[in-house]
Amino acid sequence: MTYRSAQTDIRFILDHVVPLAPVSATDRFREASPDMASAILTEAARLCDEVIAPLNRAGDLTPARLENGVVRTSPGFADALRQWGAGGWIGLTADPAHGGMGLPQLLNMAVQDMMAGACLALQLNPLLTQGQIEALEAHASDDLKAIYLPKLTSGEWSGTMNLTEPQAGSDVGALRTKAEPLGDGTYAITGQKIFITWGDSDCFANVSHAVLARLPDGAAGTKGISLFLVPKYLPDAEGKPGQPNSLKVVSLEHKMGIHGSPTCVMAYEGAKGWMIGEPHKGMAAMFTMMNNARLAVGVQGVGMAEAAYQKALAYAQDRDQMGAIINHADVRRMLTRMRAEVFAARSIALACAAAIDMARATDAPGWQARAALLTPIAKGFGTDVGCSVADMGIQIHGGLGFIEEAGAAQLFRDVRITPIYEGTNGIQAMDLVGRKMMDQGEAAFGLLDEITDGAEKARAAFPDLRSAVWSAAQNLREATEALLKQGMQDRFAGAVPYARAFARVLGAHYHLRAAAAAGEGSARARLAAVYIRRMLPEHQAHLAEAREGADALYALSPEELAS
Repeated sequence: MTYRSAQTDIRFILDHVVPLAPVSATDRFREASPDMASAILTEAARLCDEVIAPLNRAGDLTPARLENGVVRTSPGFADALRQWGAGGWIGLTADPAHGGMGLPQLLNMAVQDMMAGACLALQLNPLLTQGQIEALEAHASDDLKAIYLPKLTSGEWSGTMNLTEPQAGSDVGALRTKAEPLGDGTYAITGQKIFITWGDSDCFANVSHAVLARLPDGAAGTKGISLFLVPKYLPDAEGKPGQPNSLKVVSLEHKMGIHGSPTCVMAYEGAKGWMIGEPHKGMAAMFTMMNNARLAVGVQGVGMAEAAYQKALAYAQDRDQMGAIINHADVRRMLTRMRAEVFAARSIALACAAAIDMARATDAPGWQARAALLTPIAKGFGTDVGCSVADMGIQIHGGLGFIEEAGAAQLFRDVRITPIYEGTNGIQAMDLVGRKMMDQGEAAFGLLDEITDGAEKARAAFPDLRSAVWSAAQNLREATEALLKQGMQDRFAGAVPYARAFARVLGAHYHLRAAAAAGEGSARARLAAVYIRRMLPEHQAHLAEAREGADALYALSPEELAS
């Protein structure tokens, strides 16, 4: 089976479901014409299918390794990353002043979707570099921008994100890494970071680390953290890599999946760094990098789900067991569910990207709130779908799916990290019911109004599907009103099921849009019927759980849980 980027679905969504047209109608993104978008999708798909996808298995079988302090990457990775950088793909959304294209996130996320499906271990590298570019554009000094942004944008250098420490996982405020002023505007960074994706490699002339650390006068917790740029090699007077900095890779993690991606334990031993942004405001600068990374991780789940679906479909078409197994009812159930889930998750992710673009192009608070609301939903649902679709892919393969040579197991092993990193899906759900509801649900209710309006427009062509979507939106509205009356502990106890219910309803909304665009009797209308009739009802069970609060979860003591 050969992976093929999902251009058909992506183009349909950008034309009819989450249209690119309103984004390209803004002054900021007027260059993103239909012809430009078509050319980008075509060429990115070619690179993903012909250059990157063939490396996926090699990266799994020949992992990155640490040799005498040097990280050696999987065969073919360096050349593929060189081609990706040379094509300008890393700078797709970056500022043209530093070599970027200045195009919308909507197109970038479509490209990242295709690349993640081709080889997630490889895609992680440019994803992190893009995130660092965004942080530097928003917060760095002009001097730092002048040195680093052209090199990062061109793909000559790569960027990382250093948050996690052995004693401080999701509790970033517990970090111990120190930053001592050196009196010349630079700082000596000392500490250890773990789980640093692509923390080093032999693919780039330099590696630029964004490192969270605490100044001597930094307060405890997240409010006392600053962000620093710490390069592997110190740039010389001409901005070229010079002397090695005082940092090193201690070890590489031996992971369940994404073996081609070197996940490093990094040690900083008085390494020279430059502050990004203001003292003690490091989390604000880092969140610029993290927020879009969270959406991108949701897109990773979508891309991996696409790859798993393609592999399972090809196997089901070829496998003859009491007749072609694609005709078996349960296999057909799984394949249809996989197809419907991928479309829903992809649409939600692209809708989030479009909201980010509209917020940037217009500065309208409504778009900013929409982007903020959709980010945890897109991240959580996209990665949950990635895992569930990859799991069903193994099931369709039967016993062969449990055999590594078939390749289905690798897809599950690779995607399983996505619900964990960039904020676990539980943390995303708590963000949704907590911080994202500080507006008393205004952004959520606005989105629900859009869903009910869309259902009304489909009344004539799809009366039964319209009724189901309209009723589901009303159920979600009532549950949101009830949630706003709950205490925070009760909200958190129901956060994950509430987020899943929201995603189910959103997915139905986008499927209904697709059906309306394609017309009665179309394949997309039939797929929408599957999602809305068979899968949308799950939202009711999720909302019932969300309403239960926390009491039952704490009714058993820790001792009773262990008994």
